[in-house]
Amino acid sequence: MSAAPQGAGFDCRNAYVETLEALAANDPRIVAVVNDSVGSSKLNKFRDHFPERLINVGIAEQNMVGVGAGLANGGKVPFVSGASCFLTGRALEQIKADIAYSNVNVKLCGISSGVAYGELGATHHSIEDLAWLRAMKGLTVIVPADPWETAEAIRWAAAHDGPIFIRISRMAVPALARPDGARFEAGKAEILREGSDIAIIACGTLVHRALDAAETLAAEGISARVLNIATVAPIDREAIVAAAGTGAIVTAEEHVVRGGLGGAVAEVVVEERPVPMRVLGFPGFLETGSAEWLFERHGLTATGIAAAARELIAKRG
Repeated sequence: MSAAPQGAGFDCRNAYVETLEALAANDPRIVAVVNDSVGSSKLNKFRDHFPERLINVGIAEQNMVGVGAGLANGGKVPFVSGASCFLTGRALEQIKADIAYSNVNVKLCGISSGVAYGELGATHHSIEDLAWLRAMKGLTVIVPADPWETAEAIRWAAAHDGPIFIRISRMAVPALARPDGARFEAGKAEILREGSDIAIIACGTLVHRALDAAETLAAEGISARVLNIATVAPIDREAIVAAAGTGAIVTAEEHVVRGGLGGAVAEVVVEERPVPMRVLGFPGFLETGSAEWLFERHGLTATGIAAAARELIAKRG
C-alpha cells in the first residue's frame, strides 16, 4: 500500500491498482478495460507491465461494458474501470442485460465515485449509482471504506465467480484501525465500535466520520454502535436487526437519501424490527462546489452525524 502524504489520508485508487497489478502478475486471465481513463483510473503501471492486457475502448462506456462481458465469456477476468458517473449512467442498460441478467464474471470498478468531481457539477456526481445497481438481482455491490478494505475487496472480487460492482473513491480517507487478523467478508457488516444507545451505519467515505461522531457522543454519555456495511447488496440483514436492538439507527452515505444504503437498511428494519431511523445523504442534484464543501453543506460530517443521533434519541424519548 502506498504511504499517505503527511497529514493526509489515502486515495483508494492506489490500493485498487496496486492490488490489481499484484493479482495480474500471478493470474494471466486478469485484464483491465477502460474508457479513455487510464490516468484517472491510475492504470498507467498496469498498462506498462501488461500492455496486451489493457483494452482502452475510448469514450464509449456502453461498448466498454459489452467488451468486458465478451472477455468474461472468453475465460478472462475483466476489471472494467471508469468514472462511476459515466460507467453506471451511460452503460446502465449494458450492466443490466450483459452483466447482471447474464450473470457474467465481470468486475465493474466505479472510479472517483460520489462527489469526488465536486466542482464539475451534477453531471459528474455519482450519487445515484447504489440505487440503480442494488436493484439488480445477482450483482454484488461493494463500497470500501479505506485502502485496506479496497484491496481486500479487489482480491475477493478476483477470486469470486460472478458480477460485482466496487465503488472506489478518490477522496482522501484515513486507514481504519482494525485488530490483527481482520478479514474482509463480502455480505458481512463490520462492527467497528460497540454501543447500546443508538447505531450508526455507514459505508465508504462516511465510515471514518461515523467513528468520529461516536467519539463525540461518547464524551456526552451516549453509547453509539458503529457498523461499516461495505456490501450494500446483498446486505447483512442479521447485523441490521441486531443494530435495531439499540432502539434507533442513523445511516450515512455519499449518495442520495433514496435507494442507497439508508434505503436498504430501512427495508430490513421495517420488515424485521421497526425502530426510529434517520437517513443522512444528499437530497438530489447538487450545487457546484468542492467535495468537502458539499459534505459540510449537507451535514455529512462527524458533527452532522452526531447531531442527527442526538435528535433521534431525543425524539425517541
